[in-house]
Amino acid sequence: MSAMFRSLSVVNYRIWFAGALVSNIGTWMQRTAQDWIVLTQLTDYNATAVGITMALQLGPMVLLMPWSGLIADRFNRRKLLILTQTLMGLLALGLGILTVLEVAQLWHVYLFAFGLGVVAAIDAPARQTFVSELVAEDNLSNAVALNSASFHGARLIGPAAAGLLTVAVGAGWVFMINAVTFAATVVAMALLRTSQLRRQPKVSRERGQLVAGFRYVRGRSDIVVVMIAVFLIGTFGLNFAIFTSTMATIEFGRGAAEFGLLSSIMAVGAVAGALLAARRSRARLRLVVLGAALFGVACALSAIMPSYASFAISLVLVGLSALTLMTTANAYVQTTTRPEMRGRVMALYMAIFVGGTPLGAPLVGWVADAFGPRWALGLAAMSGLLAAAVVLFWMVRYRRLRVQLHPFSSPRVRVLHAGDGREEAAVSPSRRSRTNVPEPERSAQANEFDRDPALERESLAERNRDNVTREIAIVEAAVPR
Repeated sequence: MSAMFRSLSVVNYRIWFAGALVSNIGTWMQRTAQDWIVLTQLTDYNATAVGITMALQLGPMVLLMPWSGLIADRFNRRKLLILTQTLMGLLALGLGILTVLEVAQLWHVYLFAFGLGVVAAIDAPARQTFVSELVAEDNLSNAVALNSASFHGARLIGPAAAGLLTVAVGAGWVFMINAVTFAATVVAMALLRTSQLRRQPKVSRERGQLVAGFRYVRGRSDIVVVMIAVFLIGTFGLNFAIFTSTMATIEFGRGAAEFGLLSSIMAVGAVAGALLAARRSRARLRLVVLGAALFGVACALSAIMPSYASFAISLVLVGLSALTLMTTANAYVQTTTRPEMRGRVMALYMAIFVGGTPLGAPLVGWVADAFGPRWALGLAAMSGLLAAAVVLFWMVRYRRLRVQLHPFSSPRVRVLHAGDGREEAAVSPSRRSRTNVPEPERSAQANEFDRDPALERESLAERNRDNVTREIAIVEAAVPR
């Protein structure tokens, strides 16, 4: 099996992947149908109402994530996921019944969106960190990328199917189908070989464990800067439901089928971005910068597209850049965090990631209503460029990022910096009392030092000197000799 799909060689991960794919298709079907009935049936093309729905569904994560992360670190994640997936299936079934009976009102959708948000707040950190129990540590980055490919691969099918089914049988039946697809994840959990799961360290029942998660993140400036970038783009840039629905209906005068098709087209780029991330051995901060900058440029191009067809094509680049950023950021945070802290750190990451939506989605919807959907896309473009600038400034200021040009020697272009920051892992009190040298995370880079005797013989003072700049990447210009 190729390196891109190496995690699928693990039986438990294959079972999880199959169940998640089915469930993800249903999730995208519900999202598309829900946004459509809010925009066209329950309101008179009110983009602000779509933003409020998104805010209610994602808002509870901001308030509950710190506690849900502690729950993920403390309890059996497999059993926890069975419970949350069952509850979300029941909520989808309830909304489907109301819609089929033609008694659903806007406040009903708001209520069910909020209920889904509460359950999802508990589900998200457990689901994100459960992957570490399915595969070995050196395959974790690949498994995270394949999870993203599954989620957005389902986007190829879900929105288009939802658009067609909404026209054919109505949105209510789309919600009912989604309720059934949640059973796929529950069945997959039941089929897992529990004896082969890699049990992660569980946090003890002591006071201060919740605060310990915040303290750990505060001590990792690299994770903090990633969270800032993710917050900016998550707040103003990842409101795709608003962008595609308003561009399809208001700007181009299209219907439900064309609206659903836009999400599927965007998923082509998203899957490509996730699969490209799966090929890489580990996540790097410079790819976060590249993904954020490319996202800003792609959204700016989409905002000026003159026709439905050209706008649809531009969404491929939007999807590719968005997934490059999100997958790299997610994998970087997971793979550089201590296993016993992973649930709480990922809960904070997810809270930051979705926490801006309750603020950003209504604002982006208002911009689309007041100035037009193209200006809303312009706001997304600015968020991507600003996020890239934030991470780039941190690397220049604190990791001494430099680009050196050598036109008459080889290599001609050198990108240098003093590490990406993952070496700044939190130090335990006992270690801190003995030495001032931070204990590195068990990253691929740290393992490389462990395995290479020549590197072990390198002077400790030389390796830890503040003004040492390690060469991270060398790119040779392809010119005729």
